[in-house]
Amino acid sequence: MDRHATAVWQGNLKEGSGTIDTQSGALSQKPYSFKARFEDERGETGTNPEELIAAAHAGCFAMQLSHFLAENGTPAEKLEAKATVTLIPGTGITRSAIDLVGTVPGIDQGKFTELANKAKEGCPVSKALGAIEVTLNARLA
Repeated sequence: MDRHATAVWQGNLKEGSGTIDTQSGALSQKPYSFKARFEDERGETGTNPEELIAAAHAGCFAMQLSHFLAENGTPAEKLEAKATVTLIPGTGITRSAIDLVGTVPGIDQGKFTELANKAKEGCPVSKALGAIEVTLNARLA
């Protein structure tokens, strides 16, 4: 299975800009720029690679965990996973931190944490991020 996205960039690093399109159309001509990546902490001027990695990581992790919870006989009502990707200019991406809040009837915190850690290790995006630190804070609602 292959998925694709296309980035078009015009100009130099600081004054240039680009757009990103995804195969699904979820992103279509979505702008990105130096400012969106390195200066706009609120994310209002466009997207950036780190935000897209964070979205991919949170989504993959939540799907993987939902599978493990169902296998355990305790399907989730809701999983809210927020991944925060850290970029240090001059160094690179150093971390993806997942903060998870789950509504899962019939499970205790210990088992929930165990399955969440298993999902963190097993989700394909976590594996792809093997060169950086991946952390998890998991709690039940």
